[in-house]
Amino acid sequence: MRVLLTGGAGFIGAQVVAALVARGHDPIVLDALLPSVHPVSPLMAADADWVHGDIRDRELLARALHGVDAVCHQAAMVGLGKDFADAPKYVSCNDLGTAVLLAAMAEAGVRDLVLASSMVVYGEGRYDCPVHGRVRPGPRPVAALEAGRFEPECPVCGHELAPGLVEEDAPADPRNVYATTKLAQEHLAAAWARSTGGRAVALRYHNVYGPGMPRDTPYAGVASFFRSALERGEAPRVFEDGRQRRDFVHVRDVAGANVLALEAVGGREPGVLTAYNTGSGTPHTVGDMAAELASAHGGPAPVVTGEFRLGDVRHITADSRRLKAELSWKPVVDFTAGMAEFATAGLRGADA
Repeated sequence: MRVLLTGGAGFIGAQVVAALVARGHDPIVLDALLPSVHPVSPLMAADADWVHGDIRDRELLARALHGVDAVCHQAAMVGLGKDFADAPKYVSCNDLGTAVLLAAMAEAGVRDLVLASSMVVYGEGRYDCPVHGRVRPGPRPVAALEAGRFEPECPVCGHELAPGLVEEDAPADPRNVYATTKLAQEHLAAAWARSTGGRAVALRYHNVYGPGMPRDTPYAGVASFFRSALERGEAPRVFEDGRQRRDFVHVRDVAGANVLALEAVGGREPGVLTAYNTGSGTPHTVGDMAAELASAHGGPAPVVTGEFRLGDVRHITADSRRLKAELSWKPVVDFTAGMAEFATAGLRGADA
């Protein structure tokens, strides 16, 4: 299968390229190599064809899509950014870029798509109140965060809530610009599928980590921030009280999910987008992750600061059983082994 992989020089994309080649597929990598993501030019895989350019370039896409069987769309601006001033960049890269790509696919007759989405489309995770059952708390008030009250409360009675696993049919409730653009990408892909008879899969990634993560830029993930701090000999700074629940999934497992989705998407029902949660299935707190990483690295120990970022959610962990059942996917890198590897692995920008 010949696959056009957007963002294929990136942290996740590069691993998808390797996984595709290992399965006997023929990847074509399209990447803009933006300096904010690639301060050092990445090493290009010898087994893949490369196209240097932007997915917003319609003519470039028309050429890149020639002879392609499927598209794996990883290219995106990620993370929370600096502040809301970044919103136009996010919308342009993520949503306009996706719209241009889908329009080019429609013209080229390419009908199979795997989209990199994110668990952030859900907003806060699933919560249960002992009195009112399943509830959906709104954004946490600034006053509560400033007072160190980080747990969402029942919107009806104010009672403490128990977090649980989110399933794919949970309502979307994006809480920041990045999350909003990822949900818009899904809607665009669904509209494309209905209009063209295309087949689409959206993989809603959890907190992906592993070798080759970018250094701590405003767009990096929390694992990268902690790993970069340790490399500088500094203690990882853990926001809030460190008890935020996340699902940390290794990048090689995410790459494997992409390959399985690409191999299966051609047999799916036309005109439909199917979303799959893509996580390890084993939640951990951010504090647990920082401690595990610091221990494997040899210190220093994390410091819990009580700081917070507006737009962050408290708990978000999802149920990935649908992906396991329908695509026979199984994560193979466990938390302890993955963090031990990541503790000493190279970071993007340090050694490309």
